[in-house]
Amino acid sequence: MLKTDILIIGSGCSGLYAAMQLPRDKKITIITKSDLESSDSYLAQGGICMLKDESDYDAYFEDTMKAGHYENDKKSVDIMIRSSQDVIKDMMSYGVRFAKNEDGSLAFTREGAHSTNRILFHEDITGKEITSHILERVKKLENVTLMEYTTMLDLITDDDYCYGAVIRENDGAIDKIMADVTILATGGVGGLFRHSTNFRHLTGDGLAVCLKHGVALEHVNYIQIHPTTFYSEKPEDRSFLISESVRGEGAHLLDKNGERFTNELLPRDILSREIQKQMAKDGTKFVWEDLRPIPREVLEKHFPNIVAHCQEAGYDPFTQPIPVVPAQHYFMGGIKVNHKSRTTMKQLYAVGETACNGVHGRNRLASNSLLESLVFAKRAARDIVKHYDDVRHDRELFEKVDISSYSDTAALERTYTRFVEDAIDAANNGQPAGAEYRTA
Repeated sequence: MLKTDILIIGSGCSGLYAAMQLPRDKKITIITKSDLESSDSYLAQGGICMLKDESDYDAYFEDTMKAGHYENDKKSVDIMIRSSQDVIKDMMSYGVRFAKNEDGSLAFTREGAHSTNRILFHEDITGKEITSHILERVKKLENVTLMEYTTMLDLITDDDYCYGAVIRENDGAIDKIMADVTILATGGVGGLFRHSTNFRHLTGDGLAVCLKHGVALEHVNYIQIHPTTFYSEKPEDRSFLISESVRGEGAHLLDKNGERFTNELLPRDILSREIQKQMAKDGTKFVWEDLRPIPREVLEKHFPNIVAHCQEAGYDPFTQPIPVVPAQHYFMGGIKVNHKSRTTMKQLYAVGETACNGVHGRNRLASNSLLESLVFAKRAARDIVKHYDDVRHDRELFEKVDISSYSDTAALERTYTRFVEDAIDAANNGQPAGAEYRTA
């Protein structure tokens, strides 16, 4: 049996940033299902939003609400926007390199459904730039233990309190880890879908264990389809994202005849439907995205990895359109949390994509994901510190947990997948959400 003060399940930007905000006298254990870098935080291309100044507050708030179909939690949106400068200041102190203008000021770009430029970026790998720098800092903390290829099999709970988790370690051994506080940062649900930009191992584990233990979920059918991923006939682990920023910089969407058929800056859900409609009309498996309207120097500087991927696949975006298709991308619903990232179970928090604090409403505004994850991870850490003296322990209960019942992990994974898929379908009135993308 292992013991830690704070257990963080997941190694994306939210889990890592929470660890950075916690006291150095607390023993922190971070477990991750794969390697430390295989989180969707690393895949975020476009950027991270920031409130430039007070004059943009109303427009930024409205853009977020409009994209979310006005189902957003207004207080959460306000917290995120008001906290953005603080988070960006932290990121820059960690060494994160955002693009700058010739005069040294921060450069801002624009993406779909934004009314102005308010997005900071680093080439087309902003998520990797941010998360890798946070990870580098966390690795230097003597109070943090990092465990790769370690899977959470269950939470250990009683009387609406969480006391830790059952885990499977890298060598296959099953063990228990006792924790005063547990933070779920388990990511999204992309592994449940046939076409997804997510890593395949992200299958909603946090949702599954919450369903098992009666922890409230919210809006689990709010699943975002990204309108533009590179189309390939070859089966791949995940779909390669063609960033929203590409269209923000002027790329066009074309039908089979090479004609524009929609406004490329529509919110993602609306644009995805427009592309699906055009594909049905044309009888094609994809539409074309034309990057040629973007100046060559901008493509080379802002989108080098996208350019490289297209060229490796046999397309030259400088001279020809590329094939794109919608794919599952982001999860707006999740484990219900309050404005301090507390779940409905005591001593259990949730942050990042697995949590639902209402910021995104029904549909996420581009480049709000990294910001939301970081803002509410910091709030979770502060709340944990504030209430740490209230932690309840139950070692006797913990010692009674029989880990032999978790030996068939494959069967457990199938059960958890069914839990999550059934919850999504039930929330969608019995109709599979994004059925055309599901693995089944």
